Amino acid sequence: MEYSQELLTEILKKALSRGGDYADIFIEETIKSGISYDSGKVKNITSGIVAGAGLRIITGTDFIYMYAADVDERKLRKLAEDISAAAAAGVTGVVKTLVPYEYKSILPISILPDTVDLPVKIGIVERANQAARHYSEKITEVMINYLDTDQKVVVATSDGRYSQDHRVRTRLVVRCIATDGDKRETGMSAPGRGMGFEMFETISPESIACEAARMACVLLEADYAPQGKFPVVIDNGFGGVIFHEACGHALEATSVGKNASVFSGKLNQQIASPIVTAIDDGTVPNAWGSANIDDEALPTQKNILVKDGILVSYMVDKLGSLRMDLPLTGSSRRESYKFAPTSRMTNTYIAEGDSRLDDMIASIEYGLYCRNMGGGSVNPPTTDFNFSVMEAYLVEKGKISKPIKGASLIGKGSEILMNIEMIGNTMEFGTGMCGSLSGSIPANVGQPAIKVSGLVIGGRA
Repeated sequence: MEYSQELLTEILKKALSRGGDYADIFIEETIKSGISYDSGKVKNITSGIVAGAGLRIITGTDFIYMYAADVDERKLRKLAEDISAAAAAGVTGVVKTLVPYEYKSILPISILPDTVDLPVKIGIVERANQAARHYSEKITEVMINYLDTDQKVVVATSDGRYSQDHRVRTRLVVRCIATDGDKRETGMSAPGRGMGFEMFETISPESIACEAARMACVLLEADYAPQGKFPVVIDNGFGGVIFHEACGHALEATSVGKNASVFSGKLNQQIASPIVTAIDDGTVPNAWGSANIDDEALPTQKNILVKDGILVSYMVDKLGSLRMDLPLTGSSRRESYKFAPTSRMTNTYIAEGDSRLDDMIASIEYGLYCRNMGGGSVNPPTTDFNFSVMEAYLVEKGKISKPIKGASLIGKGSEILMNIEMIGNTMEFGTGMCGSLSGSIPANVGQPAIKVSGLVIGGRA
């Protein structure tokens, strides 16, 4: 995918020829492949190439966005002509000389997915299937999805930024159903990495499958969760989805810049317990949410959002910077060329503390230990949330007593931050896909185990 700086400069100038303050162009070529496996056999195999370009003009704090598929030089010029006619703002922005951004990649790839033969990929899926079924005779159904993507992008902006990136990601999703009489329960494990096929040298398909099977079997023995307000320990890894959804989105300029966030106007104010430091870091090597550059050609960076309970930064893209008069943070992301970019999370987590998980459990007379979180819903302006818990345990007199199911956590993100009493000393990431204005993007959520003084538990017991 070769586009000269001269051509990109020409496109940006043409886009701004009838008015506009700023323009940027995003060009991508993405190869995707996937395998769907169910009932002991391959159900579906998908592959394809996504290629196109998106062009944006910003005037003041408003923007126009257009895109085209399968672009060559002629289509790029036509796209620039079309968007300039739509803009027609009268005042022409300046296109500065493009300066290439050179970097050492944080996403080194050993085995590109498109160099791996299909039977080898199917072999990974079959290994996972066998491991799950051998885990227990109670595992009656195994559903597996394998996914890899190989994305190459070129980004150039009228204020002189220009760079390229190569982003490769691989993921394996295993769902197991355990059955005992008329009882059926589901477990899931779905890790992903910013890696090629070498991901399976760091995390085996067998370990992924056994974790999903283990969870399903545990839930077969679970009683229904109690209702009420109790102290809760939320384990590390995907437990960080609560901070991501209930607080992280409210720290993106997408909402803050429009005064649609509970955290708008609260820089340098205390919004969390003094033991809380929260970070969004797009530079974690080979992490699921990492990239070398953001989608406005800025280098990604480690952004400390909350430091010792004090809000010190938001995640800010170009439009957010214009609306809020704050510096850019390398946080601009999008699903593909079909979406205009906006501020988004990358790898977002609560930093490690100094408590042990055992000590958190021991400090609870009666409460809940949430080992694995599920999905949920959040209202970003208020941070009201409702999250399901995939795997949880009742805690009685400082000890884990029995597994429970059907629990949900209900509350406000802004309140849960203030009510964190203890933070563990081991941080892990969980893999997910995050949806917002600029589409669905890969994002890591993470935290050590945390103890919250009191959360409303929804349950059936």
